Amino acid sequence: MTELVRFELDDKEGSVLVELDPLPGFERLSRGEGNLAQAKVSFENALTGVRDAASSALRQFQEMAVPPDEVELQFGVRLSASAGAVIAKTGVEGHFEVRIKWQREPRLRILSDPS
Repeated sequence: MTELVRFELDDKEGSVLVELDPLPGFERLSRGEGNLAQAKVSFENALTGVRDAASSALRQFQEMAVPPDEVELQFGVRLSASAGAVIAKTGVEGHFEVRIKWQREPRLRILSDPS
């Protein structure tokens, strides 16, 4: 059964309503005004863990002996009123898909003069 959950924005100027399917093992939140559940964290705070995971993954690729010229991470994110944001088992399962792409600056190629 889906429920509507309000995630406040950090700037206190608004909120985001999200339709959620409750995650197994997490309790349902009590309903507030207008039959909406209130998330325990702001929208931005919910995404902090996902952002940190992407940053950690990027560091792993940057630390390779020969780092790639381009790295792209793609994953689904599910929102939960009590857990915040979690990385979904599959992108199809996520509430939204996050695609983050880093591209290193082009390497300069030094050509030797054959003369």
